[in-house]
Amino acid sequence: MSKQYLTAHTVDQAHPTEIFSLAPTPTSLFSASGSSALRIHATTDPTFPLQQTIPNAHKLGCHHVCTARGGAGYVAATVGFGGEIKVWKCKDKDGNLGGEWALQWEMTPSSNGGKNAATNAPGRGRGVGGDVWAIALSTDESFLACTTSDGRIHVWDLAGRECIQTYETGSSGGGSFAMAVDLSRDGRLTASGHESGAVYVFNNDAGRLVYSLSGLAKPIRAVAFSPGGKLLAAAGNAGIIALYSVEHGEHVGNTKPSSDRPAWIMSLDWNDTGDYLLSGALDGRVKVWDPTRGICLATHSETDGALWSVRWLPRNERALAPGMSKGEMFCAAGASRSISFYREATGS
Repeated sequence: MSKQYLTAHTVDQAHPTEIFSLAPTPTSLFSASGSSALRIHATTDPTFPLQQTIPNAHKLGCHHVCTARGGAGYVAATVGFGGEIKVWKCKDKDGNLGGEWALQWEMTPSSNGGKNAATNAPGRGRGVGGDVWAIALSTDESFLACTTSDGRIHVWDLAGRECIQTYETGSSGGGSFAMAVDLSRDGRLTASGHESGAVYVFNNDAGRLVYSLSGLAKPIRAVAFSPGGKLLAAAGNAGIIALYSVEHGEHVGNTKPSSDRPAWIMSLDWNDTGDYLLSGALDGRVKVWDPTRGICLATHSETDGALWSVRWLPRNERALAPGMSKGEMFCAAGASRSISFYREATGS
């Protein structure tokens, strides 16, 4: 069985530099690049118009942006190449949720790691120690997980503006570069992927390591919990997606590589039902996978440059335009500086 997806729209030159990260809300899409500005496009209009630009969000550019998968869409977080984490909220002129996005608070680079509370300075918190890389938000938009270059994983309580858990994956901050992180939708578990090929799962309630997972010996660049929390997907330089049982910590399968030398996988995302996995790779191909059988159902390769980020869009209750179905949609971006949107073909 295969599935068909058609190009719905492409936003050409969405950023002046390579786009490194995408993050959807129920009505919009964040994009971040090597430029200092963040951009937000509306996803309820078939032309996906630019809704808001946040200038000078990160002076040196931004490499990760995240929103809460399955969440209300009022909170976003970003990490800049300067090492700073910024938390944004969508508020109207009266301070109520909804409206334009504005900075809520910031964590700056610092030698102070561990369980640090935010300082009294307005909108600013202490650093997390190490160079921050990947980030993830819980579905209820209450917790933020971030990784560092020395292998640490921090979990922050956003309401209290304090770090509530710090996980070490090596002695005295000597762990392998933590290149990827995800939070389970209930916020109970944190997963991290490392340059060494290691994958770790931590219990946030108990504050301890649950599993150290094997299966891929090469750097892990993406980890993602399934919506139901039963599976964890991990991928990276090996060019395949490994699947693990969250309940038992067992390696339960791999996707089938499409060639003898598959391209590095840079990004992963589950659809809302957990039936399909989306991947974006260094060869510019975005693929839709059946995780149960480990086979590729659809491939699009409209660019020769790297795809740094791919994301499913939350389902719309109505078609975006006449002739368009209410089927699933996803988007992809990378070295081309454009954002491509794909829709499920009617009847596929």
